[in-house]
Amino acid sequence: ARGGAARGAAARCRAAEPAEAETSIRRRPPRGIDVHSCGKDVTFEVPVDEDNKPRNILEEIVWYKNVEVEYMRNHVDLATLKRKLQVTPPARDFVGAIRQKAAETGKPGLIAEVKKASPSKGVIQPDFDPVRIAMAYEDGGAACLSVLTDEKYFQGSFENLTLIRGAGVNCPLLCKEFIIEAYQIYKARASGADAVLLIAAVLPNTDLQYLMKCAKALGLATLVEVHTEAELERVLKLDGLELVGINNRDLQTFEVSLDITRQLLSGKLGEEIRERGIIVVGESGIFTPDDVAFVQDAGCGAILVGESLVKQTDPETGIRNLLSL
Repeated sequence: ARGGAARGAAARCRAAEPAEAETSIRRRPPRGIDVHSCGKDVTFEVPVDEDNKPRNILEEIVWYKNVEVEYMRNHVDLATLKRKLQVTPPARDFVGAIRQKAAETGKPGLIAEVKKASPSKGVIQPDFDPVRIAMAYEDGGAACLSVLTDEKYFQGSFENLTLIRGAGVNCPLLCKEFIIEAYQIYKARASGADAVLLIAAVLPNTDLQYLMKCAKALGLATLVEVHTEAELERVLKLDGLELVGINNRDLQTFEVSLDITRQLLSGKLGEEIRERGIIVVGESGIFTPDDVAFVQDAGCGAILVGESLVKQTDPETGIRNLLSL
């Protein structure tokens, strides 16, 4: 019996290996957490080797997200979120809004990002008022808005989603969260989101498909983000894929190049995307009208822009200038 159990455990480990190999971001420290509690106000760190440290900022965010989600769940459980959904207005058509705005303007549909800070730049907008910024974006011609909800690294919150929706902003809202489990999707919908972000570098296809189904059941669209050709090829195997975001930031070097979008869309994968009518969202490195034209020519039907807009004193005019409206 012990031998059978051991063989079963080994088989489960082998079955998990392909999913782990799909992603470049490890979901948690391979040798456990480094900080341990020793009473109410005392913690101590256990010396670890380099392999137990985050390889990049995205991995660091994901590792901390496990702690953050557990904290959120302990304060508001899933049953409470489900009850809140019963009185939450229906989600708005995120994909439809992008298509409509692109048809009206002849430009990629703009997803304008409400963001106070980032790990690399620190505070981007010191005078941060999420509602004021969201309203300016809408007045400027944004198709949709992206709202950062990560607290530790981006100084965002789920409350910002609720505030923006409650203020009467009509643009559909993307919850820009580093999602690792379904609880966050329920929290996003209960906070007023109309779409969620899923990152292929973090989530294998089995997780992506499951979370996409969870989102669809709640009426949410999903933007699946890729960084590499291998990730793009993988996510094109997912059922129900409508939005693919190409992030022009290299996760290893952190360099940004719009050529990543052009390269990923220039071959057979780009042909398949066009044939299936999937909207490609260009992300990172878009600052000027020439940048917009470049990614549009490469095949993007939408763009997600944050830093270059949110830091402006007049985001409404900034959008019109960016899109040459």
